[in-house]
Amino acid sequence: MTDWTDHTRRAAAWFESLRDAICAEFESIEREAGSSAAFEYTAWKRDSVDGEGGADSSETGGGTRGLIKGDVFEKAGVNISTVHGSFAREFAGSINGASPEAPQFSATGISLVAHMANPHVPAVHMNTRFLTTTKAWFGGGADLNPPIPYEEDTADFHAAFKAACDAHEPGDYPRFRDWADEYFYIPHRKCHRGVGGIFYDHLECADEAEWERNFAFTQAVGETFLHIFPKLVRRRMGEDFTVEDKQEQLEWRGRYAEFNLVYDRGTTFGLKTGGNTEAILMSLPPEAVWT
Repeated sequence: MTDWTDHTRRAAAWFESLRDAICAEFESIEREAGSSAAFEYTAWKRDSVDGEGGADSSETGGGTRGLIKGDVFEKAGVNISTVHGSFAREFAGSINGASPEAPQFSATGISLVAHMANPHVPAVHMNTRFLTTTKAWFGGGADLNPPIPYEEDTADFHAAFKAACDAHEPGDYPRFRDWADEYFYIPHRKCHRGVGGIFYDHLECADEAEWERNFAFTQAVGETFLHIFPKLVRRRMGEDFTVEDKQEQLEWRGRYAEFNLVYDRGTTFGLKTGGNTEAILMSLPPEAVWT
């Protein structure tokens, strides 16, 4: 079983601090709207999976699921997980640095999805993570998912992440933007899930200097999200909306659910590695329609 390294502990501690800052900001927005909604936190232990030799859940880590249901954030989840163990043999070969012969891994990360009550406010997804197999790497990103897109919001979101990429050596905004456009695409609908953002994976850490650079960039991604998304929420949360606007939001949420259940690698990873089912599926919207 992969050891819990100092790097994993450092990354996990920072992801937890980012979670705390994001949740506090979301709760502050709710208070500005006259709501007392707050996050509820549920701790969980990871179940063992086939291929781990019967290791019990107390030895394989776990995490905390944070959920808020308010007047602005109709449903928002901010999850932290730090787990380790062995991949099932049939799954190990699909993970960077793992194989049926070397299935051990450790992983820590933060995953966030926010579905908004007002259809003028964009939904959003953000995730950053650090994984170790026979290799070690960072991945993550953020993407904006507005039912009713506004060019100003899209431009500000992309500009913020471009600045984060430009300020850090691992950052490559054109590549990570295109990667997000390619990844967050729904082939059977022939459309994108939203207006994009950045997505990166396999920022490998061959030595200490690379780890520090990649960690600093990943921290910048989280800090950029904390800066830009609340700004967009406050910009739109007081706008009036119609029944037709709400219907458009619900139909768009159906597309979002289709992507997450059919194509999203994070959903697959969580379910195949003994993650908490409720935490994994918190990405699904509270309501959606298919017409």
